[in-house]
Amino acid sequence: MAEKRGSSITRISFLCLFLTTTVMFVLTSTSRPGVFDRKSVHAEKLLTVFNNGDSQTTNQSNVESSNGSNRAILVDDERKSVEGGFQLSCNGNLKEPLKIYMYDLDPEFHFGLLGWKPQGNEIWPDIRTRIPPYPGALNSQHSIEYWLTLDLLASEFSENPNTRQAIRVKNSSEADLIFVPFFSSLSYNRHSKVIPPSKKSKNVELQSKLVQFLRNQKEWKVSGGRNHVVLAHHPNSMLTARMQLWPAIFVLSDFGRYPTNVANVEKDVIAPYKHIIKSYVNDSSDFDSRKTLLFFQGAIYRKDGGFARQELFYLLKDEKDVHFSFGSVQNNGIRKASHGMHSSKFCLNIAGDTPSSNRLFDAIASHCVPVIISDEIELPYEDVLNYSEFCIFVRASDAIKKGYLMNRIRSITKEEWTRMWEKLKQVEPLFEFQYPSKEGDAVQMIWQSLAHKVPGVKMKINKSRRFSRFVTRKRRGLRIIPPKDFW
Repeated sequence: MAEKRGSSITRISFLCLFLTTTVMFVLTSTSRPGVFDRKSVHAEKLLTVFNNGDSQTTNQSNVESSNGSNRAILVDDERKSVEGGFQLSCNGNLKEPLKIYMYDLDPEFHFGLLGWKPQGNEIWPDIRTRIPPYPGALNSQHSIEYWLTLDLLASEFSENPNTRQAIRVKNSSEADLIFVPFFSSLSYNRHSKVIPPSKKSKNVELQSKLVQFLRNQKEWKVSGGRNHVVLAHHPNSMLTARMQLWPAIFVLSDFGRYPTNVANVEKDVIAPYKHIIKSYVNDSSDFDSRKTLLFFQGAIYRKDGGFARQELFYLLKDEKDVHFSFGSVQNNGIRKASHGMHSSKFCLNIAGDTPSSNRLFDAIASHCVPVIISDEIELPYEDVLNYSEFCIFVRASDAIKKGYLMNRIRSITKEEWTRMWEKLKQVEPLFEFQYPSKEGDAVQMIWQSLAHKVPGVKMKINKSRRFSRFVTRKRRGLRIIPPKDFW
């Protein structure tokens, strides 16, 4: 009996201990917000993860971003953690800005092309007091080198440089990339004519000087030029230098006039044009208020891949609710195009002399759904942005079939168009060039695209050093063309 009584007491003791522990655990879990209190989760600032623009949480009210990337961002910017001067990303890794070493080129390569006159030994204008303006109209569409250079100069005066996508560093050994500040598009637009008694244009002379300068720099010799960033956004810019600077990362508008072993998606970066027409601020239009169904205004007869333009002109010129006409910047052409795009549902972007044009980015700024007919086009940020959410793609061979294009356009419902229109308003900031640059604008997105190239560049530089100590001779006067499988 004593053994049974002792056994009962032991069981009762264990039961009491279990009950006491359970009660304490429940009291503890309910006294502070945690994973068991779902209501308390909504009271906290949420970490919102975007995948192709769709949030994986239900609280999106305070989110102001849509670049379509698989990035995690905090709903409240003030919640971003900064420790020891470095920004923490959502996965706990330190996030540092891209470190850029920019050559102090003579002003004749950059702001001197804008008429800026340096005082004494000045190389750069003091952008805190005056910023040399960039010419407007068609010149401005290829002005990316201007905006990127300004952003690097501004990073030197930033109160918190680690909040930026890119910063300028003074020591090239610290840099991720080497930036070449040559305003090549402006040089082509303004200085391509040969002025006697000179036998070469100023544009060609500047390119020759640039190639000679770069080949003499230790930074180029060490990397073979692979970590250099060369801007050649105008399709005709850097025509004489591109074949000599091919190891560098080119920032281009498209690959239409480049052999694939000189420029390609793996090695280089595609950047947007700066749109020319006015942005549609406070757009309150809708499907019904935009009376024109399909809009195109521009050059109709083009060479190379632009044959589809004239074919489409003859197919569409008599179609109801379609505006398809010749246009230029003259005679208020920009103002007329702005009005036309702002009042149209769909805007045609057809390949011309090259696969791309700024018409796509004019359409985005107008919230006019782009219809892209350009089989060889490459698009900015397409590794993080799904263009099919706000653009219509049609193969050129299909577009020139009688009735095909209009049937495709008319089949899109009001609801489908409205979804694309809403998406256009979300992505529009990603294509805006401005100074000072803002988070998520075109300047910051280009830096982000360049940052994606860094690991591959470093791997190729390291590979090139495997047998470098056995190289004893320096080849001179030899023009080397990369093999097709070089990259």
